[in-house]
This record gives sequence, C-alpha cells and structure tokens, in this order.
Amino acid sequence: MDRKIKVVQYGTGKMSVYTMRYVYEKGAEIVGAVDINPDVIGKDIGDIMGTQKMNVVVSDVKDAENLLRTVKPDICIITTMSLLSDVSDALLLCAKCGVNAITTCEEAFYSYNSNPNLTKEIDRLAKENNCTITGSGYQDLYWGNLISGIAASTHKITKIKGSSSYNVEDYGIALAKAHGAGLSLEQFDKEVASVDRITDEERAKIINDGKYLPSYMWNVNGWLADKLGLTIISQKQVCIPQTNSYDITSTTLNMTIKAGMATGMSAVVTSETKEGITIESECIGKVYNHEEFDKNEWTVMGEPDTTLVINKPATVELTCATVVNRIPDVINAKSGFVPTSKFDEPMYRVNPLNTYVND
Repeated sequence: MDRKIKVVQYGTGKMSVYTMRYVYEKGAEIVGAVDINPDVIGKDIGDIMGTQKMNVVVSDVKDAENLLRTVKPDICIITTMSLLSDVSDALLLCAKCGVNAITTCEEAFYSYNSNPNLTKEIDRLAKENNCTITGSGYQDLYWGNLISGIAASTHKITKIKGSSSYNVEDYGIALAKAHGAGLSLEQFDKEVASVDRITDEERAKIINDGKYLPSYMWNVNGWLADKLGLTIISQKQVCIPQTNSYDITSTTLNMTIKAGMATGMSAVVTSETKEGITIESECIGKVYNHEEFDKNEWTVMGEPDTTLVINKPATVELTCATVVNRIPDVINAKSGFVPTSKFDEPMYRVNPLNTYVND
C-alpha cells in the first residue's frame, strides 16, 4: 500500500491512549474516533493522548455508522468491553460497513467456543462485505503464540498448563465485582462459583443461547487447540475464591477486604482433546496484597518439559502494541470473523504499517 493506513478508534479510554499513539508512531493515521462517554465527546484525540492537537474530534457512538461511511477507514480498533455480546454492535457495524476490525475484547480471541451463533452472524456479514474481524491483544502473544512456539520445539506433549494473574484494582469496579472481590466465601460460592456447577448439557445450551460467561481462559484453550490442530472433546471451568491472611484495602471497591474474605478468584479451565493432550489454564484476578504482582507462567509438559515465566508484564502496553502490529495481518487476511490462530505469528513492525499490506 503506497499511502498511510487509515484507522478509526472505537472507544477512547485507557487503552486508546496507547493504541492511537502507537498508530501514529507506526506511520499510520487516526481519521476518526467514537465514544459513549459525554465527557470525551467533542474532545480532540490529542487531548486524550496528551499530545498536541491532532484535528480529530471524538464523535458520539450514535454517529459511528456515518463516520465509518464518510472517512472509509482501512481498519477500526475497538477497545471497550470483554464480552462478545458487549462489543457486538461495534463488530456488526464494521462488518455491515465493510470495515476491517480488531478488538481487545477477550472473548473475541476465540468466541467460536463460547458464543458461536453471534460469532457466525458477524462472520457471515463480514464475508458478505469483504472485511475481516478478529480479536487480539496480550493473549495473542502471552497466552497464545509464545505457547504454540514452545510446542513447536517439543517432541511429544502430554499437557499444557498455564497461569496468569492480574490486579483487578487496575481495571475498574465492574471487573472487580465480576471476580467476586469483597464477597464473603459464602456469597462467593452462591454468586460466582455456583454458576459453573452445571452439566455439560446445560453448559452447551447456555453457550448455544449466547448467555455463557466465559473466563478469559475458556477462549484461550479454544485458540490453542485450534492453533495446534487439536480437537477438544470436553471442557470445564471452575471458579475458586482467592483470600488473604490479613486485611487489605481496595480503592476500586472503596472498602477494606477482611482476612479470609474473597479478594478475587481463580478461574481454571480444563480441556481434554481427542489427541490425548490436556490443556489446563488459569487466570487469577484479585485485589493484590503488598507482595503480589502480575505473573504469566506456562509449562509445556512432555519430551522435554519447558516452562516460560514472565514477571510484571506491562499488560496494557503489550496489549496495545500487539493490536497495532497486527493491523497489516488483519487487512491482508481472508474475509470473515477470523481468529488470530489462523494468522501467521505476529511480527515487530520496524517500517510503516502500510509497507506490510499486500497490494
């Protein structure tokens, strides 16, 4: 492509501060931005990024279709919510307008195994209008391609075991409450853990109805199986409360979490495959005590065993850099809702993004 890639930013919160700056610094340009928040609508995106004015003003999300059809972007970056149903309006709009889209929505990483009917609807519309929709971010590298890369250097695999932790204080009150932070253990069991004490048949029906609430790793296991050519024959999820031995303060919840109360949860997803390889992944989201920090650890077991440990990853920056570096891949991909398990491995982009786009 012999011109700059044109990008629309959908959602101008914390993540967009990085995605928009990275877009400019990688030789592309922001041609529009939308948000639902009245406090940012009408602002120049330079004010959001903390730079000089960029002469691009944030529009009301109600005007998103008109914006997309007017500026005709090459791609839309969607950095809003974590569930596919919550970003479906944005994804369906992009598909309707024939605009490529990449989202940080965790479920969109591999939503075929958690909300298949909505995924297929977006896929159909994207194919009709010749554009590509995908999910990417931190999980693309640190829960996905790094693991499949280790697998590629392993002679025989019996099990893949992963664990990743994050401080819910960094992501707002809705996420903290969704993880059960601040609940008594009895409340946690009733409001959080009991949701997954269902039969496989009951879970399948909920998934088919588009009402399942997957943990982040539910979709990661599906992505890894797809990337590695494995066939999942059963998959289960268990939510376990996390506690602390002393009182800790949550500024997000505006409360003191007493010793023994739930500081958050661990969601463990176990997948059995036809090929005999087990995938067991865990995400731990909680209010950290003074000694805790983000950690990402994966082990590929077999011949040989290999363990990867990353301490204190800069999750937000890594997420945003991955999304921006993926832009040429999305533009070059076949149309439809295509998970990045179908893409080549992500690359560092040393040259302007448009130079990686096929003519």
